[in-house]
Amino acid sequence: MDTVPVIDVRALIDATSSLAARREVAARMGVACRHNGFFYVTGHGVDVGLQARLESLAREFFARSEAEKQSVRMALGGRAWRGFFPVGGELTSGRPDRKEGLYFGTELSPEDPRVLAGTPLHGPNLFPREPAGLGGAVLEYMEALTSLGHALMSGLALSLELEEDFFATRYMTDPTVLFRIFNYPPGPEVDGEGLPVWGVGEHTDYGVLTILKQDDAGGLQVKSRQDGQVRWMDAPPVEGTFVCNIGDMLDRMTRGVYRSTPHRVLNRAGRDRLSLPFFFDPDWKAQIHAIDSPALRDAGADDQAERWDRQSVHAFRGTYGDYLLGKVGKVFPDLRAEVL
Repeated sequence: MDTVPVIDVRALIDATSSLAARREVAARMGVACRHNGFFYVTGHGVDVGLQARLESLAREFFARSEAEKQSVRMALGGRAWRGFFPVGGELTSGRPDRKEGLYFGTELSPEDPRVLAGTPLHGPNLFPREPAGLGGAVLEYMEALTSLGHALMSGLALSLELEEDFFATRYMTDPTVLFRIFNYPPGPEVDGEGLPVWGVGEHTDYGVLTILKQDDAGGLQVKSRQDGQVRWMDAPPVEGTFVCNIGDMLDRMTRGVYRSTPHRVLNRAGRDRLSLPFFFDPDWKAQIHAIDSPALRDAGADDQAERWDRQSVHAFRGTYGDYLLGKVGKVFPDLRAEVL
């Protein structure tokens, strides 16, 4: 497991596939989750034309003036936590990242009960007027990846010797869907003090499953534990695939057997790097508990001492919304009062 495995998941997508075929895919996913929490997926069925259109529109947006981009700044999104942030506007472990981005989520009308109740991170998206079509492409893409997310979660359920609909019926009937488009500009690898300038610093994702489309610039690195040694390995672009990784809540549910693996980005391409992470996570109000399954007889390790924030995901008690709010306020401290 010194590289991130590539897994063909078409058996999970094809409704006519046999249970044996689906179990075979699930077993490969389970091995990846136990070792490094990362894997590529091919055979996912997401339209390549849609992907290319969204990438082109995203690049067009980030090429616009700062004033144009600021017309949909996150400060205008309020509790919905949507919109644009500039380079250095997002923090990881207290340090500014060298990236700019757009935040999106499930599109909700102002009349939606969750919006009327003031539920944080719920509401309408802030779509720029230009380039025309970006908003429509984002919504179409989120719909496609929501379907893929459910299919991949059915595979993860099988890998844990659970019913295929385990996550869909217990945790993700109304999943928390958050989507980001990040642009990592080029620049020096170290600052004036000789410290690395990360596109995004070491972190784990908060929820259950991340589905990432990355361009061909490279730069994604995954923390690997092999033979008692910790090292960083590259997860380079593989054409036609998405990179998937599991988050803190699946680590918590599996008692550390499936690992929420730290990762980071260092853009060495000498040009902009485009990254589109899609976060497919539990219902906002879902209580997160350890799963009872024969596949989890031997509990995994609590990696609290190894984590950069020294926090234990296994000590957490509460809803996914509680956990997420505790994290996002540290990412954008200037906007913290909007959602907390």
